[in-house]
Amino acid sequence: MSEPTQTPLVKPLKIAIIGNPNVGKSTIFNQLTGLSQKIGNYPGVTVDKKTGVMHHQGSTYEIIDLPGTYSLYPNSEDEIIAHRVLNQLTEQERPDFVLMILDSMQVSRGLFLATQLIDLGLNLALVLNMADMAEKQQLEIKGFELYKALGVPILHTDARGAKGIEQIRDLIHQKNFSKPTEFLPVGEYIDAQSLTDVKEKFEIQSDYQAYQILRFGPKDKGISIEKREWLQQKTAQLGLNLDAAQLEETKLRYEKINSIVDQALVKKEIKERKSSAIDKLILHPVLGYALFGIILLVIFQAIFAWASVPMDLIDGFFGDLSGWVSSSLPEGPLASLIADGIIPGIGGVVIFIPQIAMLFGFLAILEDTGYMSRVVFLMDRWMRPFGLHGKSIVPLVSGVACAIPGVMAARNIGNWKEKIITIMVTPLMSCSARLPVYIILIGLVIPDETVLGFVNMQALALLALYLLGVVGVLITAFGMKYILKTEEKSFLMVELPSYRTPRWKDVVITMYNKSKTFVMEAGKVILAISVILWVLGSYGPPSKMEEIRVTAEQRLSTATSEEEIATIETETSSLLLENSFIGIMGRAIEPAIRPLGYDWKIGIALITSFAAREVFVSTIATIYSIGGDLEDDSTIREKMNAQINANTGTKTFDLPTSLSLMVFYAFAMQCMSTLAVVYRETKGWKWPLIQTVYMTVLAYVSALITYQIFS
Repeated sequence: MSEPTQTPLVKPLKIAIIGNPNVGKSTIFNQLTGLSQKIGNYPGVTVDKKTGVMHHQGSTYEIIDLPGTYSLYPNSEDEIIAHRVLNQLTEQERPDFVLMILDSMQVSRGLFLATQLIDLGLNLALVLNMADMAEKQQLEIKGFELYKALGVPILHTDARGAKGIEQIRDLIHQKNFSKPTEFLPVGEYIDAQSLTDVKEKFEIQSDYQAYQILRFGPKDKGISIEKREWLQQKTAQLGLNLDAAQLEETKLRYEKINSIVDQALVKKEIKERKSSAIDKLILHPVLGYALFGIILLVIFQAIFAWASVPMDLIDGFFGDLSGWVSSSLPEGPLASLIADGIIPGIGGVVIFIPQIAMLFGFLAILEDTGYMSRVVFLMDRWMRPFGLHGKSIVPLVSGVACAIPGVMAARNIGNWKEKIITIMVTPLMSCSARLPVYIILIGLVIPDETVLGFVNMQALALLALYLLGVVGVLITAFGMKYILKTEEKSFLMVELPSYRTPRWKDVVITMYNKSKTFVMEAGKVILAISVILWVLGSYGPPSKMEEIRVTAEQRLSTATSEEEIATIETETSSLLLENSFIGIMGRAIEPAIRPLGYDWKIGIALITSFAAREVFVSTIATIYSIGGDLEDDSTIREKMNAQINANTGTKTFDLPTSLSLMVFYAFAMQCMSTLAVVYRETKGWKWPLIQTVYMTVLAYVSALITYQIFS
């Protein structure tokens, strides 16, 4: 009996989508793939690899969304990725076909990249998007003339209105791509014979591909070190002036493109852009900043108001779930691990989803309407002297709500150096998690009085802490500007697109993808650290922990009232925490933190609040055996105000110590969730560890200076 034959698995065809920024490339990608998307890593860079799956007439296709670029001259990580994939050097990333998206309003600029793709010898098709905008501007594009000049299939679409998407699906399904003849012969700007060895070394046929590898290969870490060194030696050996060749190529390419555009485009009537009048307000040197501030205020007020409801529900759900597990399972390590370690760890991940989703939803709306490009342009001249980028304003302002979405927003910065600096300084912005710490300490030592008859001193202190974070950001960024080295050129090239209504489907997909990325990537690290903190806080030397429990049982057996029982249980919890491994660590670091005015009990709070800054308050409440309602700030303040530092004999939370603590929390990396996201965004532990060290040193030194000044 013969064995049944197995049908070999056929890999789906890969279609790469490429285009200039702001041409609707991501919209088309979302229309083709929907939620069938995944985020991966490109090796050697921090740029995300975005892929999706398209199903059409029973066939499956893998769609690769390449970063937006204006040319195949790579100056940033985004452009390096496009250069690497489209030069087809990596078999794993090699696309079968390339779909190039052009802006119908900017055909000339888009054709520069398109003709480079033609010269690479790719199977190509062009999509002229935003046809509706061209029609409104009385711009007629003769598609057949373009086809005759370029030799590639051309579609007209309006992706925002989903017009032409089915034609794109059919084009992909029918494999209606073509590989036309060379647009601009390499021999017109460089000696083609000099490329022979490169073609043999890399086993390629295209002269232009060989030129691209010779010109930019040494910058691409996707190529082996041996080959990169070989390319540098070959360039020196041949005595080629590749910079001059690039300039000549650019000039010749645009000359040919302009002649094509003159034949294929007809401007029936030139109308003044309606957006010009709006831009006079939005880009105004004074009113523009005021308007941006108002928009930010509205957005963050909405985030705080709207996100607080689902966040409270999530917090309550996981709290109830933890309580239910504790009461349902037999007492023991397993029940405690699940109830006090795993469930709070998962809750600590999920609780951020509303903030992340809403913030990125608002950012997507601002981006889609065309406003965000104006903000980037407006802020760039203020940010650049400090080593930041115009796009850095979004992560930094987002950090006031929460550093996590702020760090995630930094991925939109193309320049590696400016992106890393932005990621490294964003956690210095005072986030909402610091508020409970600030408020309770301010209430302890700052009098509730007014200055000049109308300025409240406590409000002034809170404002000073937020401004302290901003100053920390600017000074740190300025320093890192000279420490970090990169060959990337820093410049701002930003499109000022026409104003439009947002694409709500894209907004929803963005909110979904950002939330999914956070949960799936950063969530694993957060959960792991939560469990570690639970172990450290739940266990200690067995003999000592058992002694505390036995003593507690003896006291409980003689207790006569519920109040006495509650007091014994609270004191026992405090003793168990004090003698746990975290408590031991608190005592171990006491000599180091004593110059800041802290005792070992505050040391425990510093360690436990690494899970989340706001944990400081509840830890202090537990360690000082504060009974009653922990949500009652007055009770906590009264008990904290009564504590005496055994080392100094003075109040534990006097003015110098409290101010020192506030400054410490303003600068310290006391948030494992942020650390996890930085790890996710930088694709490694190098930058999170550097960030933790420098922020801890900055916090320590600043707190020390503060304590010494006010002592």
